[in-house]
Amino acid sequence: MRAFLRFRSKMGVVLSLVTLASLISGFVFFVGFGTSPHTVQARGLTYSDLSKIQKRLLDGFVSSELDAAQNSAHTSAPLHSNYFPSSDDGCPQNLGDNVKVNQNCLNISNTNLQGRGQAQNETSIAEDTFHPDNLVASFNDYRRGDGNCYGAFSRDGGQSWTDTTIPMGFTNGATFGGVAREYWQAGGDTAVAWDTRGNAYFQCMVFMRGPGTTNNPDLSSAVYVFRSTGNNGASWNFPGHPAVETFTQNPAILNDKPYMTVDNHVGSPFRDRIYVTWTVFAADGSAYIYEVHSSDYGQTFSAPVVVSTTSPLCVNTFGAGTPNGTCNENQFSDPFTGPDGTLYVAYDNFNNSLSDANDNHNQILLSKSTDGGNTFSPPVLVANYNDLPDCATYQGGQDAGRACVPEKGSSMTSVFRATNYPSGAVNPLNGAVVVTFGSYINKDSNPANGCVPTGFAASGNNAYTGVKTVGACNNKILESISTNGGASFNGTVTDPTTLTVVSSAKGQQATDQWWQWAAFTKDGKLAVSYYDRQYGNDETTGFMDFSLSGSRNLQDFGVRRVTSSSMPTPTEFPDAQGNSVFFGDYTGLAAVNDAHPLWMDTRSPDLALCPGTGVPGVPPKVCTFTSVPNGPMANDEDIFTSSEGVPSK
Repeated sequence: MRAFLRFRSKMGVVLSLVTLASLISGFVFFVGFGTSPHTVQARGLTYSDLSKIQKRLLDGFVSSELDAAQNSAHTSAPLHSNYFPSSDDGCPQNLGDNVKVNQNCLNISNTNLQGRGQAQNETSIAEDTFHPDNLVASFNDYRRGDGNCYGAFSRDGGQSWTDTTIPMGFTNGATFGGVAREYWQAGGDTAVAWDTRGNAYFQCMVFMRGPGTTNNPDLSSAVYVFRSTGNNGASWNFPGHPAVETFTQNPAILNDKPYMTVDNHVGSPFRDRIYVTWTVFAADGSAYIYEVHSSDYGQTFSAPVVVSTTSPLCVNTFGAGTPNGTCNENQFSDPFTGPDGTLYVAYDNFNNSLSDANDNHNQILLSKSTDGGNTFSPPVLVANYNDLPDCATYQGGQDAGRACVPEKGSSMTSVFRATNYPSGAVNPLNGAVVVTFGSYINKDSNPANGCVPTGFAASGNNAYTGVKTVGACNNKILESISTNGGASFNGTVTDPTTLTVVSSAKGQQATDQWWQWAAFTKDGKLAVSYYDRQYGNDETTGFMDFSLSGSRNLQDFGVRRVTSSSMPTPTEFPDAQGNSVFFGDYTGLAAVNDAHPLWMDTRSPDLALCPGTGVPGVPPKVCTFTSVPNGPMANDEDIFTSSEGVPSK
């Protein structure tokens, strides 16, 4: 992915829940802000009307839903015949020091709908800086049979968790045709944050599916922010307040991949200001990053402001419109703030020039605002990076338009969409701005053993030699640093083969790491968590673990294994071979004293009704099963965390 259909792919590089609604029904929205600062109206266009680059940039959550719609013929398949008894009842259980966050027991879905009533993915976690025992987490949750915004809270530093339900069922309908209520069918793409006064905030994207999926013609979508006051994330205000709303009449927009932060610095001139950024896909083929903010604890939000504007770094490679500047193809924005109140927004950009036909790098850009999100500086270059390889080319299958993390050798089970994205943080001690990101080309990739870029596959995703060769290509977590408030990064050094590798342990040099998140502790340690294939035979089986890196000097990193055992490749939302095409697109991390990584985990078995039971004379019985006949053993998708001291050298 150069971004994602695979994105988000969302995996994770795929499209948000709002977009999902329109795409499922064959429609998308277009841009043009409407009658209020955060209200837009939209008409539907078919998915085929999106430009090629827009399709590649779509978030993975929506891509997953599109896969489900396109493969709907499989929903009439019979129950699979390969079942095995299980003593696991699917209820919460920790795995060693790994703590299960979602506390629901496992729903028993039909095997041909695996994932639709069970999965949790795409995590976010936040810690109250002034009361570190208080944490909130958020994730996409399918326990109702579709993606919804769910959360959890902990009051003991992450040792135990309680689920919390976000009141996203309906909101004020004034914007949506003047009705009393706008009912929402699904939601996701969540984020959480704390302010300095003990309030927690929860961002949720919601949408309607529209014709072709339901009898309801409504295709509206929105991003809402909910606040928890007085009980540390146990409950949330109803209804949520709109950061952006999209109605389905007249030309308007398609919103994708929002993310939220709160300025939780006591000395900041913008103390407790809430910021939400997201991507807008427009009818002219562009994909700009926008931002809104609230200075009244989430009661109201500003008019949208363009973040990705104009820079000599950006050329109009894809022929899209440039009404807001030359940097018009972007995805996966991450907003974060510094102690002086500066707002930074890092994001993937695809407008860079390429040196030759084999060059397939892209760039991480950063824009900043020193006036509370009212205006932004021109984008600066954080670093160049190379995205993950095209999945269909190296792993087979027909889910075109996405990238993945191929395992080495002959196995082809790791087919879930994935992408490389930025995560930023500011050192509270000296103001250094650090952005971490993944790159398939790095100083540990080995061109002598075959790892060389070869341009692009037909889908537009990246192609390489050496993808399936042990010791050749591998994805790494890299770091770029600014010591001048984001004016420039690493001087002029932006080549990914020269940048510091965060995942730098000896066993990681020839293995893949991806989906990182970064945070500073209050004493200035950088913590970075990520998926990791350095353990056991993960690199050839497609299994994975989760690791944590840490550093005091931002150059030398200690690395610790977080998972107590390796996870199998996911099976929920399976392809014809029974392997998951959607695992999620990103993970989360919070750090004040210790680090609290949050990730999707596949170590628990999935459950289903045993064939031949639950009929007259035969009491129902629960079994495990294979995800397709003769396929891999089906696994559940839960959310886990761990409390870790930050390793450092």
